[in-house]
Amino acid sequence: MAVAPPKVLTIAGSDSGGGAGLQADLRTLFACGVHGMTAVTAVTVQNSLGVTGYTEIPPEVVAAQVEAVATDIGVDAAKTGMLASAAIIEAVAGVLDRVHIGPFVVDPVAASMHGNQLLADDALDALRTLLFPRATLVTPNLDEVRLLTGLDVRSRADQRKAAVALHAMGPQWVLVKGGHLWDDPECLDVLYDGSEFIELLGPRYDVKHTHGSGDTLASAIASQLARGADVPAAVRFGKDFVVRSVAAAYPLGAGVGPVSPLWRLEGDHRP
Repeated sequence: MAVAPPKVLTIAGSDSGGGAGLQADLRTLFACGVHGMTAVTAVTVQNSLGVTGYTEIPPEVVAAQVEAVATDIGVDAAKTGMLASAAIIEAVAGVLDRVHIGPFVVDPVAASMHGNQLLADDALDALRTLLFPRATLVTPNLDEVRLLTGLDVRSRADQRKAAVALHAMGPQWVLVKGGHLWDDPECLDVLYDGSEFIELLGPRYDVKHTHGSGDTLASAIASQLARGADVPAAVRFGKDFVVRSVAAAYPLGAGVGPVSPLWRLEGDHRP
């Protein structure tokens, strides 16, 4: 009988188009060789053209999903995606205090691909005050940095300032992603633990299809934290993984297609 692989929980909303959300999380976790589990926070009506509606799952049901898998199967690492409301964030924070999970990655999904605010102000406050202090790592893009800190990042120096501001909110580590720094010929992500900055450079591809890139990165990082990697090693793995997934992105529907972890099935099976 085979031994169970590391187990990772995603606490996130669904994407009916399969390009982002918990669907992107699960296929990334599969490609990284870990067992994926879900606590569904919202069901979206979504395709490649965008989101036209969503229904929130009751907060107590979200918390019950987390508790069910944590108390039976165990959680070696967890990550969040779309949390939808302050009430759901409060429920997640509460259950994290009742059950044991491993390292906790908060992908603060708060802005659309066009930079529009997705979370109400009270939910942003709940992210800052309830989840960030419980996080091993937070992974905002630059639009989310603006919503969370008020800082409009326009340079690599600004990324460092944003990392300091976010770290002051309580997470152990901060990763400020630079994919939306469009004038930079490379994609620089800045990792910060309160004392040291680690810069992770990657290529900037001229591609339209980047749906689910944040979910893919956070899930790849969580997969390695579940294996026992330290945060810098896990983030380096995630950076490499998402770069390859962007390079393998494909068109889907009439809008924006997804980044693709399917390259892992084509001969490169590094852990």
